[in-house]
Amino acid sequence: MAETAAAVVRAVADRRDLSFTAASTLGRLEREGPARLTALAVAEGVAQPSMTQLVQRLERQKLVRRVDDPGDGRVSLVAVTGAGRDLLAERRRARDTRLADLLAALPAEDLRALAAAVQTVRPLVRRTLDGPRAPRPASRPDPEESRR
Repeated sequence: MAETAAAVVRAVADRRDLSFTAASTLGRLEREGPARLTALAVAEGVAQPSMTQLVQRLERQKLVRRVDDPGDGRVSLVAVTGAGRDLLAERRRARDTRLADLLAALPAEDLRALAAAVQTVRPLVRRTLDGPRAPRPASRPDPEESRR
């Protein structure tokens, strides 16, 4: 299953202008707002020197810029620029087009099966993307339930 997921990502991803990590970092900045370089490195699972190099490349491309941290004047944050947002939007449009083309080639029966599989896996993917959460307490019987 992991191989299939990776193949789908490769099939629809546009890696001509940005690496996966660069695109992921830009997307994170777009969703979450400006961030410290160290926080970006942790969030993207790369070493800080690697993130520093990545951010420098993105700065040269005018896709990110450094801004002052309002909470700590000694620190700068990395923020996505308008050009970075535009690039992400274009990449999403291209990805959606490639995915639509792939899906259009499938027979109706396969499309139905794929839709069912996506519905099944969606909660798992959502939990994975949301990150680890505190364990839920063991379920206890509902006192109201025992009175009925």
